[in-house]
Amino acid sequence: MLDYSPALMTDMYEYTMLDAALKDGTANRKCVFEVFTRHLPLGRRYGVVAGTGRILDALEHFHLNDDDLKFLSDRKIVSPETIKWLENFKFTGSIKGYREGEMFFPDSPILEVEGTFGECTLLETLLLSILNYDSAVASAASRMVSAAGDRPCMDMGGRRTNEWAAVAAARAAVVGGFQGTSNLLAAKLYGLKAIGTSAHCFTLVHDSERDAFVSQVNAMSPNTTLLVDTYNIEEAIKTAVDVAGPDLGCVRIDSGDLAALAQRVRNQLDALGAKNTKITVTNDLDEYALAALQSAPVDSYGVGTMLVTGSGAPTCAMVYKLTEREGDNGEMVPVAKHSENKATVPGRKLAFRSYEYGLANGEHIISGSEEKLAQFKPQNGWKDLTVNYMDHGEANTQYQGHDAIANAHNYHAAALAELPITAQSLMKGDPSIPTQIEVL
Repeated sequence: MLDYSPALMTDMYEYTMLDAALKDGTANRKCVFEVFTRHLPLGRRYGVVAGTGRILDALEHFHLNDDDLKFLSDRKIVSPETIKWLENFKFTGSIKGYREGEMFFPDSPILEVEGTFGECTLLETLLLSILNYDSAVASAASRMVSAAGDRPCMDMGGRRTNEWAAVAAARAAVVGGFQGTSNLLAAKLYGLKAIGTSAHCFTLVHDSERDAFVSQVNAMSPNTTLLVDTYNIEEAIKTAVDVAGPDLGCVRIDSGDLAALAQRVRNQLDALGAKNTKITVTNDLDEYALAALQSAPVDSYGVGTMLVTGSGAPTCAMVYKLTEREGDNGEMVPVAKHSENKATVPGRKLAFRSYEYGLANGEHIISGSEEKLAQFKPQNGWKDLTVNYMDHGEANTQYQGHDAIANAHNYHAAALAELPITAQSLMKGDPSIPTQIEVL
């Protein structure tokens, strides 16, 4: 991966605002920013938070080297005084928000960032680019996993998106319920399960399909997965079992009517004595295709294009808005936009979920001053949805690394099970639980 500074993964206006604010004195005002979305993608019942661990990783390196500072100076993006301010920049604020794997809804305070205006404004694009994409992939993955039932889904989308996005997508997919990825860099960086054996070109480069199967079995053992749709599937199955024996691990089908073919392949494998050989299918799958395959004898799925593009919703439309700032007298003042169709709720937030008979029945967003929120008492049984990610520049490392991803994966499964069953419907509908906002 290229050596780059996350501090330049910004829009230019973040630095021009910083420059102006340093000159007029507002850069040091204490502020609270919030990430939220005004709406879910059309017809979706919920979203899944992903990417907060990557944010903590990025903030560890959110500083500018001499070459970066020279770029800002040469382009006259900021003044020499601001260059001096940036020389030793490190984010020293605090961050809290929904944990990875958690469900979110319209107006959920997904992330709250507190610090000075100068340091908080520099984070806008980085936070939004990570959260919007990762959460879109995790949300799509969650729907696919629900549609797949107890059959595991694997990420195979690396060739269908930007090379860096592929790594992020693999991670987000696991948060959303996937079991592994074909992307080796993602597997290395995040400790994910890696999957993959061969493509059609491996069969085509050999003089015969049998030669290809013999080569793969010799290299990888009979427990490998053989791709059987390069020529004729029925003949390929015969050859595969003849070469690998009845202990052949798996066969992959990548084209055609997957349900009908899987049924024929299953019957043929059983007839040949390979009753334990599994069947995996690929080929432009999405949650609707997976639901349609429920009755087919398929054991696992490889999903590519529709996963890494959010299955039609490649962004979550999250925004980063100032909700509270320090006034001239040193007291914190709630602020809000009043723009038509873009109004915001002032003040910092608390977030809870209420339950009835073990199922979630509402999201409760409480807004107000720090003092009022400290005195607020949630009702019995309400679950606090936020965790502390960073305290005055120090990251909570339990939300980084492989264990954090595994925990988010498990947490997501439990949280989804707590939503009404309508949340897992693929039919278009309203959010699965309503959100209530109370301003103290």
